[in-house]
Amino acid sequence: MRHTPYVVADVMTNPVVAVAPRAGFKEIVETLRKWKVSAVPVLEGDGRVTGVVSEADLLDKEEFRDADPSRPEQMRRLDDLRKAGAVTARELMSVPAVTVREDATLAQAARTMAQGGLKRLPVVDASGMLRGIVSRSDLLKVFLRSDDDLAEEVRAEVVEPLFRVSRENVLVTVVDGVVTLSGVVQDTALVPVAARMVRAVEGVVDVECDLVGPRAAALGHSSSGQRP
Repeated sequence: MRHTPYVVADVMTNPVVAVAPRAGFKEIVETLRKWKVSAVPVLEGDGRVTGVVSEADLLDKEEFRDADPSRPEQMRRLDDLRKAGAVTARELMSVPAVTVREDATLAQAARTMAQGGLKRLPVVDASGMLRGIVSRSDLLKVFLRSDDDLAEEVRAEVVEPLFRVSRENVLVTVVDGVVTLSGVVQDTALVPVAARMVRAVEGVVDVECDLVGPRAAALGHSSSGQRP
């Protein structure tokens, strides 16, 4: 069983297609089409990521084909105009490249994507060398974990250490990624902690806590035994 936290290296795509700084415009377009991707990292000779070329960078050439550089609205987009005249990856690429470390958590990768409005990130090691690429869909892979796998991790990583005395009384059920904790525990102050810990398990969709203390359980039992 694979335990949380998952890291980027667990879900990234590898190997990944990339281009050299000298790659020409048409070569880049053909690479994107062939590999069905919308962006490629640009690598220096030693494999270090130096930038990224995306479809958006390439489309500037088409957008500004009939543009008049002297018009005020065009002057405000000088960088886009520059890219419209570019012919190599070095001229086209966005720099600095936004990357993520292979040992980063999926949450860290998701935040980096959200902050930059990005669909994918080159994955690098501590030296900045390309190791793979991670996309939004890759980050969602954890939600494909089976309910049994999630239940096993919740029992081992949450219930066992948190409710040592009453762990035998705690039932963990998982349906479509939604985890339900039910049963009787000695210390109800730990219930909110348990909920937070379960929610942090990669692949959990939601958490429902039906844990009660001994007194509440006894009152409930007494009430159920009373006749109307």
